[in-house]
Amino acid sequence: MTDIPRYWHAVYTTSRSEKRVKERFEIQGIEHFLPIQTIIRQWKYRKQKVRIPVIAGMIFVKVSRAEQLQVLKTPGVVTFLRLRGSSTAAIIPDKQIEDFRFLVEYSDHEIEITNENIEIGDRVIVTGGSLQGLTGELIQRKGEFKVIVRIEAFGCAMVTIPGALVEPVKNISI
Repeated sequence: MTDIPRYWHAVYTTSRSEKRVKERFEIQGIEHFLPIQTIIRQWKYRKQKVRIPVIAGMIFVKVSRAEQLQVLKTPGVVTFLRLRGSSTAAIIPDKQIEDFRFLVEYSDHEIEITNENIEIGDRVIVTGGSLQGLTGELIQRKGEFKVIVRIEAFGCAMVTIPGALVEPVKNISI
């Protein structure tokens, strides 16, 4: 049973049910990843730290083709992310999930998700700070340097980083 290939997929959930779906996957023994970040929310007279999903309405699962039906039967799951023109669930490469997971777990800044068509930036490695060792692309946006981790199926995750904490990288596959 361990020789069955499993791939990462993105799964849409019903509104605001990502954490409940995560708990259900844990009970079922389905390998999953729910990117959560802590941000400070400002209300009229107070600020509070809240833990929210990085991507609203989405969770990642690593399953075989045969296990996809079990995922779809889980309460709170809507469907798998599919690429335009495809009838099968989009596969996300392991390396992209690993880089994204590293970015979520170690970033000191809020992570932005965008599906804009961002031009390819210079390949860099972070040489200091909490994201040391992360490889990604460096872009400049609105006067700030940002490191991007591309997730082919739906866009980019990016975080602000001082330009002095990155070095160019040569000959690294994406």
